[in-house]
Amino acid sequence: MIRLDKCLCHLGYGTRKDVKKIIRAKEVTINGVICNKEDMKFDEINDVLVVQGIEVHYQEFVYIMLNKPKDVISATEDQMHTTVLDCIGDVTKGLFPVGRLDIDTVGLCLITNDGKLSHSLLSPKKHVDKKYYVEISTPLTIEHIRLLEDGITIDGDELCKPAKVNIIDDYRLELTISEGKYHQIKRMMIACDSEVTYLKRLTIGPLTLDDRLEEGDWRYCTDEEVELLRQ
Repeated sequence: MIRLDKCLCHLGYGTRKDVKKIIRAKEVTINGVICNKEDMKFDEINDVLVVQGIEVHYQEFVYIMLNKPKDVISATEDQMHTTVLDCIGDVTKGLFPVGRLDIDTVGLCLITNDGKLSHSLLSPKKHVDKKYYVEISTPLTIEHIRLLEDGITIDGDELCKPAKVNIIDDYRLELTISEGKYHQIKRMMIACDSEVTYLKRLTIGPLTLDDRLEEGDWRYCTDEEVELLRQ
């Protein structure tokens, strides 16, 4: 059982004051009965909640897979740029992206309100792998590949952990890293006398970008995907 006002606040209908106005305006029903008390409790799993004519479902935690487009920033709000939250339009309160993708990087972005899971995925102690598809300006040499796989030094003194390299052709590769340094892959390629011309994240740990999602599209993660992320 959960309080009605707490539920609506969590779902993003505003502050307690905002929610109170919605309830007092008789815009909320539970099982077809108009609710006019914000402190009433209901069964969030079995009862039918309708707000302003739309049936809504309460979930404590939400997990969303977004194929982030270019020119969108990994932030909750920004006055200058479109954010990943603008892309999904989900009203759930407290959503945030897990980690960051550069504004010109596309691909898998996990959005949630589960702080514990986010911390687990981002913790340096966990070494969660993230795979990227990379297009570059200049082919890598055998020595460059060896350096990447052994742990390349970027900017002269910053050592990266060993990466997994899968060469597709001279100008395309897949690169798997287990850390998240600032602009890491771009800096790794610069250290290899090349430049990134296109970058797309494909995986975060066991979560793989759904290839049916076009850039800017999103979907909720399946129960199976969430369980894998929690392991």
